[in-house]
Amino acid sequence: MKFAIDCRNLRKTYLAKPPVEAVRGLDLQVHYGECFGVLGPNGAGKTTTIEILEGLLPATSGEVWILGRQWGRDDREIRQRIGVSLQETVLSDELTVAETVRLFRSFYRHALTVEQALAQVSLQEKAKSRVNKLSGGQKQRLAVACAIVSDPELLFLDEPTTGLDPTSRREVWEIIRQLRANGRTILLTTHYMDEAQRLCDRVAIFDEGRVIAIGTPDELIRSLGGDQVVRFSFAKRQEPHCPVDPPTEILDTMRALPSVSLVENIAEQVRLTCQQLPVVVTALIELLRRHDYVLSDLNTREASLDDVFIHLTGKRLESDAA
Repeated sequence: MKFAIDCRNLRKTYLAKPPVEAVRGLDLQVHYGECFGVLGPNGAGKTTTIEILEGLLPATSGEVWILGRQWGRDDREIRQRIGVSLQETVLSDELTVAETVRLFRSFYRHALTVEQALAQVSLQEKAKSRVNKLSGGQKQRLAVACAIVSDPELLFLDEPTTGLDPTSRREVWEIIRQLRANGRTILLTTHYMDEAQRLCDRVAIFDEGRVIAIGTPDELIRSLGGDQVVRFSFAKRQEPHCPVDPPTEILDTMRALPSVSLVENIAEQVRLTCQQLPVVVTALIELLRRHDYVLSDLNTREASLDDVFIHLTGKRLESDAA
């Protein structure tokens, strides 16, 4: 098979009054050997789709191929070839780290040794420690060890760094990079845009049960039409500390500024995507001056996946908004 994951016209409907269509004719293909990111706001169908791909939930209709095999026909073989790390993996507090990995290892015909799995997540020194003595970051690395002990061809990682401190997050990132370097296919769900941008070869953005955009992080960012973002609010000159909602005619004029490709107004704050930052800022100040407005706030930065996500969905991911 050409793809490690290949689903066509995937649908999932929950019986209710009225029925809830969580996934609506979704197509998704993940290449062998890539780290593939999945992003989406709450209710986008992301979790339902991933649970179908992991074999935890049956689809209402559609075709799902995993490593060239189909759920419902080749379940046992698929489970021997994939690894799954859930967002909240509940492990026995009284087992040691080594005992926990050994328990998961017993589920597979072919597997790494306990020592090999712990070495991949740098937990060798904690092998004899009980789970309840581990830090949050160490517990997350242990969950990843349990997922990779089968030496899987395809690894599902569901928000593996949620709630971790920056140091622990980077430790998990390094594990993912090493797995990717060793040729493993990884499907990563995350609420952190920087995580997806740093780790993923390609990213899919979900919304309302469908994939609405897919590509490399750079391709998606370039789709905005510029590589710089200017975010600002403005006010009447007489009341400089009271931001106002920009009039439509001023927004229209901003769209005509040199090198501006996108203008968005979100909660009294304007976001411009552009290519020539100094030119745009100079023209913006002059435009507001002519209409008797002043800037009350201004910041600039490079465009990111966060800007793509907001542009496509009109929403922020919860973790980024916090």
